[in-house]
Amino acid sequence: MTRSDSSAPAAPALSSAWPGALARLAADHATVRAGGGPKAQQRQHDKGRLTARERIRQLIDAAAPFDELMTFAGWEMYADVGGCPSGGTVTGIGTIHGRPWMIVANDATVKAGAFFPITAKKVIRAQTIALENRLPVVYLVDSAGVYLPMQDEIFPDQDDFGRVFYLNARMSARGIPQIAAIMGNCVAGGAYLPVMCDTLIMTEGSGLYLAGPALVKAAIGQVVDSEDLGGAAMHAGIAGTVDYREPDDEHALKRIRALADLYAPGDPAPFARRRRDPLPAPERDLTDLVGFDGSRPYDVRDVITALVDGGEFHEFKAEYGETVVCGFARVGGYPVAFVANQRTVIRKKLKAGGEPGLRSRIEVGGVIYGDSADKAARFILDANQAGVPLVFLSDVTGFMVGRDSEQEGIIRRGAKLVNAVSNSVVPKITIITGGSFGAGNYAMNGKAYAPRFLFAWPSAKYAVMSGNAAAKTLLDIQLAALKRAGTEPDDDELQALYDEIKAKYDTELDPRYAAARLWVDEIIAPNDTRDRLIRALDACAQNPEQDEFRVGVFQV
Repeated sequence: MTRSDSSAPAAPALSSAWPGALARLAADHATVRAGGGPKAQQRQHDKGRLTARERIRQLIDAAAPFDELMTFAGWEMYADVGGCPSGGTVTGIGTIHGRPWMIVANDATVKAGAFFPITAKKVIRAQTIALENRLPVVYLVDSAGVYLPMQDEIFPDQDDFGRVFYLNARMSARGIPQIAAIMGNCVAGGAYLPVMCDTLIMTEGSGLYLAGPALVKAAIGQVVDSEDLGGAAMHAGIAGTVDYREPDDEHALKRIRALADLYAPGDPAPFARRRRDPLPAPERDLTDLVGFDGSRPYDVRDVITALVDGGEFHEFKAEYGETVVCGFARVGGYPVAFVANQRTVIRKKLKAGGEPGLRSRIEVGGVIYGDSADKAARFILDANQAGVPLVFLSDVTGFMVGRDSEQEGIIRRGAKLVNAVSNSVVPKITIITGGSFGAGNYAMNGKAYAPRFLFAWPSAKYAVMSGNAAAKTLLDIQLAALKRAGTEPDDDELQALYDEIKAKYDTELDPRYAAARLWVDEIIAPNDTRDRLIRALDACAQNPEQDEFRVGVFQV
């Protein structure tokens, strides 16, 4: 079945909440990207150095986009120590001589580029994206090392600071290019990262050492200045640690570009070999199709056709399991397979033998029913059989509950879908457009299911259940505890308690809360979705390896 945008009725303009939400997103991005602020940026310039984002702009191809990732890392965290905007590091994908590279740049305007707990997790996520997609990496190093007051949260665990060097080595072993440039401080354990790369560049005035002059004096009583201990000249001419010594940032960045241009290109991913010349998508404003607050039904097929080449969408089992829409299309010329939550209200025909006189029932959009789970699981098998990347459009309330649903085997059928998502071997990209609640998050390829990329719109809500339901549940729990303690709140106290719980939960539902903790890779504007999706597929296309697809014990 082919669905073309030309057959879709024009949607009326929706809530005026979108302009405000997008303006806030732009303002919040500007705040975060200011790093430590104008004074800290000036201090960096006074040292003859560029800021992290200025370095990236000079490094990547002129006029090419830089797809920043995890911009909101650390958002409203660590307030007691002045915050850590963007986790004190800038990560994202930019093209260097036409090839996508992962770029990791310490932001020295934020606590001298020191590693907070979220900084380590952000760098690890960037490296993981590079590893999964076989993206070459540039590290622009300018960091004071671990933020010592929080060392117990940064240093020891599996996904803490040491994991950075583990992934550094694993990528090297797999032949993934890594170039590092020390453009400021590089001290203590952090010194291992650039030295474990293919190529190491260092600028004059930078320092590379396991222990700085003050620590050396305290530890062994030796008095030595920074240049003799770990300056660029010493490492280039005496220790032999540095491959290229450069006078300043500009020369170092030119050197990186020249070296990056020498690397042989890798083979494309299997799906990328079937790429065709892209066709433009129908011009539709996605904020006109999808309401900001999720209260208005919409047909997700209209969203899909606004994203895909020529608006052409081949829907799979269009008349069965209608609360999940599945089908094949092309995006930017790449073949893709969509799994999307339908948000219309559906009248489902029932099979014979049900309650007398009952031939249909109403199904609520955003809910996964048994037949929807069956269909989506089967479609994921088809996508893997075809070697086509999966794109999940997630606006899900959860799985259907109740007697009928349980008797229809919703747990068994839902487990089948989760199995298919878990064991899928083609690239998976998730875009959260609205709710992402409970087990629906799992079925729709949430963070735990290893999406190559996970984006969210500003309208996304990310939690175990919706705000009102959670607030009422938590209120009941707290009320029971108060009664056990001999307290009986009056109506005003109950309302105040409910409002407090609801406000806290609503804060946690905001996508910035999720992005701060790296549960999503980036918050994007709806109308940027197609471009970001194409460039994400460009990144996925760099990995030619695909594991064998196996599902193990599969519920039927």
